[in-house]
Amino acid sequence: MKAGTPKTKSLTGYLAGLVFSTVLLLQGCAGPGYYLQAASGQWKLMHSRQDINEMLENPDTEPGLAQRLEASRGILEFAENRLGLPAGASYSSYVETGRTAVAWNVIAVPEFSLAAKKWCFMVAGCVPYRGFFEHDKAGRFAAKFRNRGLDVAVTPVTAFSTLGWFRDPLLDTMLRGSDTQLAATMFHELAHQRLYIRGDTAFNEAFASFVAYQGVLYWLESTGGKDAQQQWLSARNARDQFYRMLAQSRRQLSGIYASALGETEMRRAKQQVFAALKSDTLQRQEEQWGGRDYFGFLFAEEFNNARLILFNSYEGGVCAFSALFRQAGEDFIEFHRLAGLRAAMDRGKRQAWLAQSCAGIASAHEL
Repeated sequence: MKAGTPKTKSLTGYLAGLVFSTVLLLQGCAGPGYYLQAASGQWKLMHSRQDINEMLENPDTEPGLAQRLEASRGILEFAENRLGLPAGASYSSYVETGRTAVAWNVIAVPEFSLAAKKWCFMVAGCVPYRGFFEHDKAGRFAAKFRNRGLDVAVTPVTAFSTLGWFRDPLLDTMLRGSDTQLAATMFHELAHQRLYIRGDTAFNEAFASFVAYQGVLYWLESTGGKDAQQQWLSARNARDQFYRMLAQSRRQLSGIYASALGETEMRRAKQQVFAALKSDTLQRQEEQWGGRDYFGFLFAEEFNNARLILFNSYEGGVCAFSALFRQAGEDFIEFHRLAGLRAAMDRGKRQAWLAQSCAGIASAHEL
């Protein structure tokens, strides 16, 4: 199908990408080769965009795809009007990648540590992962750390945000799941455009995850999806339970890594923690989650420190942002304002607020 984005716009995006990557080359800490692959991958996405309105007007557009694109427009409108998210020109175009993922993130953590290696970039700041548009490049990069004895995870990315630098397209990788999953993904990525703190992955992901969760509840309510809403709540409940299990595993591992055990004993104790986590997950799946295999994919490969760190970025701050939303009277515009005040605090205070237990969340007058 012919790309719907005019050539002049593609050229503008290309030039912007070159300028952006040049700035990164001057100020980032990765080598030129990494930024060239990133700029090339971004350019390929921008050059492959098709205007969604034109696709919907084209009778040759496959009906199933047209239905999903129409759904995405409704989700986008809801994000702007109900959730206060800055949709702008994002998701007004579509890209058919033909791949299982648009990119892959590499996470590397020492064998006896829970502190992930970080990479620093001008816009994103320092983050505990490094992304690649090609799976083989991600694999080769991961192998370097694996050969040094680090715990490594290579995770697929189906969507990402350029934080407003580009007009993010809707990707075919985002359409693999249900409309509910699509809404959650779009709300999450748009939330990053709404509020993002350079180098604070925990805050950024907690904020975006909460917006996606609450946003989907409101969206399902507006569409009358009672069954889907119950499924969403059930999945959320399972996720919360699983995250509490992960937190317990982290506490156990922290004690092990700080102990005076020798490497052999420490390695054995570490594997026992991960084995118990898998066993507990399977037990909850059968006894409390109705047999639904929410997290089985995590154990398809060896579970390690890197996979644990990956989930730590997304789970933190659930109670903090939930309490902030209640403080805002469950109004998203006021919630965004209050979240902005939290974001403006110095890093130490912000992290302390985010890390509070549910019982210790600060009250409204403490802002």
